[in-house]
Amino acid sequence: MSNASTPARDRLEQILSRLDARGGEDRAYVRLYAENARAEADAADERGRAGNSLGPLDGKIVSIKDLVDVAGEPTLAGSVIRRSAPPAMADAPVLARLRAAGAVIIGKTHMTEFAFTAVGLNPHDPVPGNATDKSLIPGGSSSGAGVSVAEGTCDIAIGSDTGGSIRIPAALNGVVGFKPTASRIPLDGTFPLSPSLDSIGPLARTVADCAAADAVMAGTQPDVLAARPLTGLRVGVPLGLLLEELSPEIAAAFSASLDRLSRAGAQIVDCAIDDLIGRLRQATRIGSIAGLEASRIHAAWLPDDAAPVDERVTAPLRRRLAVSDEAIADLLQTRRTLVAEMDERLSRCDLIALPTTPIAAVPITSVETDEAEYDRVEGLLLRNCQVANQFDLTAISLPVPGLARPAGLMLMGRNGTDEGVLATALSVETLLRDC
Repeated sequence: MSNASTPARDRLEQILSRLDARGGEDRAYVRLYAENARAEADAADERGRAGNSLGPLDGKIVSIKDLVDVAGEPTLAGSVIRRSAPPAMADAPVLARLRAAGAVIIGKTHMTEFAFTAVGLNPHDPVPGNATDKSLIPGGSSSGAGVSVAEGTCDIAIGSDTGGSIRIPAALNGVVGFKPTASRIPLDGTFPLSPSLDSIGPLARTVADCAAADAVMAGTQPDVLAARPLTGLRVGVPLGLLLEELSPEIAAAFSASLDRLSRAGAQIVDCAIDDLIGRLRQATRIGSIAGLEASRIHAAWLPDDAAPVDERVTAPLRRRLAVSDEAIADLLQTRRTLVAEMDERLSRCDLIALPTTPIAAVPITSVETDEAEYDRVEGLLLRNCQVANQFDLTAISLPVPGLARPAGLMLMGRNGTDEGVLATALSVETLLRDC
């Protein structure tokens, strides 16, 4: 992609030309808004010439996940069953805020059906191969978001994260992905997966761009982010199950990252959370929170055996329909208790560090037809990331340099510490980049 100092219209045309050259082979986007984007880019350039910039997002080229409402069209959420849905009456608030900040909305990106799976496959659309190697999975459910940022067909992508759906594709494609505290950004006008766990957030090539998009969507002032010093920072490492089954390369990269943090003045401390994770696992033996809540959202079509929906979605959701509302209410109460206990536990450190995923991207062919391997890979991709959603935390994934296949370093913070996590991530980003 051209330098950001290039006029927005010129950068947009370069991207549209790249996408057009692919013909029917482009898989990251499911819909383009070329003419409207041209008008938005021209307006941003005119403001720039007049010295009337709207801020750091003015003229930035932004993609949005296929679950964000755009006025006048149905919101498909990656599903053919939604093609007959009524058109959205208005843009989602997050989209309206992006437009008001001068963002150039280029198109909607590929996602897994109803955002329910994490590998990146959707039977209705060709898989967008990983930006670094098209034979590898992109990660999901914000699959096209991760690919579009990493390949340079947008500056910032907007995704959703219910169990890692921003951070997984960010890690696997080598970009930054930020999951805000769930209550920080309005979910109105975005198709839900699990209202208790859903978050809307950005992916970008830099922490600064993520922070600017996050601030705009949250309705706060997108001021220039000041890096938080690492000296004296208490970084908790949860030894135990979240560090099991790491690939050798990711284990070595994580160890090296901790060493760099330590040499930069951070204090690495133990932070045991396996007991809290274990108690939540016990409580969710009736079904995951996401699956249980999604079964209610999709109850109207789930009994229809002919519904054209991914079997990886229908099968688990149908099982969850049998769970009573009372049992779900009890589970959510248990979760609230555990969220409070996790918050107290994390008060002993400034943030938590983990590998975003224990493994890097695997070949698409390895999971397309082998259900056991698909389940193994998906379980590993979700394992570390979903902790932030389950316990109502905020988290960011930063690309780790020097690996044959991309991987991420995840920093997790307590509920509501979003700006502090972003400020720390800015320093860690520089630390990783300079080493």
